Amino acid sequence: MSLKDFFKGLFGKDSQEPRICKKCNEEIKYSDLKANHIICPKCNAYMRMNAFERLEAICDAETFSPVDEELTSNNIINFPEYDEKLEKAKKATGLNEAVVCGTCSIGGKKTAIFVMDSAFMMASMGSVVGEKITRLFEKATTEKLPVVGFVTSGGARMQEGIISLMQMAKVSGAVKRHNDAGLLYIPVLTDPTTGGITASFGMLGDIILAEPKALIGFAGARVIEQTTGEKLPKGFQRAEFLLEHGFIDAIVDRKDLKDTLSNLLAIHAKA
Repeated sequence: MSLKDFFKGLFGKDSQEPRICKKCNEEIKYSDLKANHIICPKCNAYMRMNAFERLEAICDAETFSPVDEELTSNNIINFPEYDEKLEKAKKATGLNEAVVCGTCSIGGKKTAIFVMDSAFMMASMGSVVGEKITRLFEKATTEKLPVVGFVTSGGARMQEGIISLMQMAKVSGAVKRHNDAGLLYIPVLTDPTTGGITASFGMLGDIILAEPKALIGFAGARVIEQTTGEKLPKGFQRAEFLLEHGFIDAIVDRKDLKDTLSNLLAIHAKA
């Protein structure tokens, strides 16, 4: 099944409606956005990509194969209105959960890949998100594959309580076993990457990339200022600030991401 057919089966139709740029408030035709890598052609603001757009931009044509797409969350602690929120997110995105996992080729190199979609409950990590990413790393370890992860999230999913926080340790353990096997993991941090995801697998990569101006941090800036009683520096928690202070390895323009990943995977394959 092709990537387009897979997602068309989920959505029921192609999603190509015009979008409003949150920076300049202009309505942009989808065809213009797609031609410009989902970057506003008027003000150059990076707009958020859904899972289909991200995979289409990164995977070699006709190579994506999904895994565990049938997994879906349950209201395991009977949190009020959680069932309704899950159904709303499923209808809005066509996805069963906030992450899509699978294998593909990138520049001819077979790779395990996961893409988090912020349109599904702000890509918060509950038990199924953690389980899917853990399984992907375990599959990659068994099959000796590198992992590329497109990371975005508002953090742990509060509707699953302590169970959501446990996913941080579970996924981190799978990343460690993958690393112990001598395999490559490249997370690409996109806007926003926050909370428990930053505190776990988001920052555990061998090579950590980020998109320009992406918000990356743990607690919110306002909380940090209230806690420390200090004014934070300009640009705090943006990708450029983190690069300057050694928290990430490179900032890559969206149009260059596939080539950059292809080159990194090729270098690793030759090592």
